[in-house]
Amino acid sequence: MTTTANTTLEELERRATAHRDRPSYGHDALIACDRLVRIFTTDGVEVQALQGLDLLVKEGELMALVGASGSGKSTLMNVLAGLDVPTAGAARVAGCDLLAMTGKDRLRYRREVVGFVWQQTARNLLPYLTAVQNVALPMQLAGSRRKRAERAEELLAMMDIAHCRDRRPHQLSGGQQQRVAIAVALANDPKVLLADEPTGELDSATGEQVFASFRRANEELGTTIVIVTHDQAVATEVRRTVAIRDGRTSSEVLRRTEVDAEGQESLVAREYAMLDRAGRLQLPADYTAALGMEHRVALELEQDHIGVWPDDAER
Repeated sequence: MTTTANTTLEELERRATAHRDRPSYGHDALIACDRLVRIFTTDGVEVQALQGLDLLVKEGELMALVGASGSGKSTLMNVLAGLDVPTAGAARVAGCDLLAMTGKDRLRYRREVVGFVWQQTARNLLPYLTAVQNVALPMQLAGSRRKRAERAEELLAMMDIAHCRDRRPHQLSGGQQQRVAIAVALANDPKVLLADEPTGELDSATGEQVFASFRRANEELGTTIVIVTHDQAVATEVRRTVAIRDGRTSSEVLRRTEVDAEGQESLVAREYAMLDRAGRLQLPADYTAALGMEHRVALELEQDHIGVWPDDAER
């Protein structure tokens, strides 16, 4: 009896030690959202914009967030930008706890840790400043005037708009304005660059130029970039696309380059359902509609997979 009691105690201690030693959720991610909740109250009615959302983004990623209007993607971007405070859950960006920051911390966070590009070009630039002055403005508290000027010139050159340095926003095309806006967002060398529908007001050709600027910043500066977009052309240009539905991450598309036996390269995309921390997943709507799945489904655990069927299906 003593042996059994000792064994049980040893097993409990072993499990407790293993639990303590287990890495925390998202410990190696630059952005980690854990069961994130954001509730708004409008005219006395509660609206749950985020309903326990989980998301991990590694340092150096260039990824897209997609979803229908009202899915919660813009709310998530505002939370990550430090413009909104979550109701519950956890959110960390580059080691900053977004739920615990003071007002002063939040200002420093928006100035030093994240850069933001709005869809509306007028929100990104001051109309009475030239392109180079707009880019230099966020750096007023950093370095000498000469270094700030050099940094501004370098960023405009990276965006391929050095020739626009002395033009004011009204003298720039929509695409040029957005590329200046990207340079402004990169001015203080942020860890993360967030962009909310940056090509939403542009034609497809101009949108491609703007996206090329994001890719260049990602490759040359190593900046982690998260883009919210409805534009499928943009979504397919990144290696990872995460879809948000009803305030949660629902599915994810990963793209990779494969080389066949003849040495020909091709881009292969595969879609995955996202399993959250509570063990929930959202099956794609077209899958459930095709099989008439509603309300509940039948599950069966196999050796290497889980079978899912409509609840009245014969198996």
